[in-house]
Amino acid sequence: MAKGMSKSQVIGALADKTGMSKKDVAGFVETLVNLAYDEVKKSGEFTVHGLGKLIKKNRLARMGRNPATGESIKIPAKTVVKFRVAKAAKDAIL
Repeated sequence: MAKGMSKSQVIGALADKTGMSKKDVAGFVETLVNLAYDEVKKSGEFTVHGLGKLIKKNRLARMGRNPATGESIKIPAKTVVKFRVAKAAKDAIL
């Protein structure tokens, strides 16, 4: 499987395309990520138009199975974050 771009490669590519310094781009990316985390925590979702949406979901408690022993175990309820890809992103890639 091919490896994606590293964080420094993404920052370098954005800096080249925008004409901004790498330091400014890194600060912008960090701010965007922190904003996404805060919004998902507060309102339950964060959308980057044309890319996708982060959504906070509550998983119910359920019964699972220990694959090593076959023993049934109870998996507690928890909150998870899911990412839904936007239709525009799917259409652009496929």
